[in-house]
Amino acid sequence: MDAMSLLDWALDGVLAFVVLWLAWRALATPTLFLAVVLFIAFGVVLALVWARLAAVDVALAEVAIGAGVTGALLLAALVRLEPTMARGQAPAAEASEVRHDD
Repeated sequence: MDAMSLLDWALDGVLAFVVLWLAWRALATPTLFLAVVLFIAFGVVLALVWARLAAVDVALAEVAIGAGVTGALLLAALVRLEPTMARGQAPAAEASEVRHDD
């Protein structure tokens, strides 16, 4: 087994950091559109990680299913939401008046 060079360690470290950062940002973002875009980017970077681990079949499946199909379905669902919901805000009617029937 060949020893890993400094460049290999740096690439693995950068990929690990990017995967963790994208996962955190996708979960912590307040806007739905940005969350979907970050999820798609997460799937693409995760496919690079799988390719780096010499699991090319898993990498191709991750790109096709994880980033491609799931990302497209999430974007299609996002389009069908009300415009204010897609931006991560409460609808104007619900936000402006709150009724209490006592």
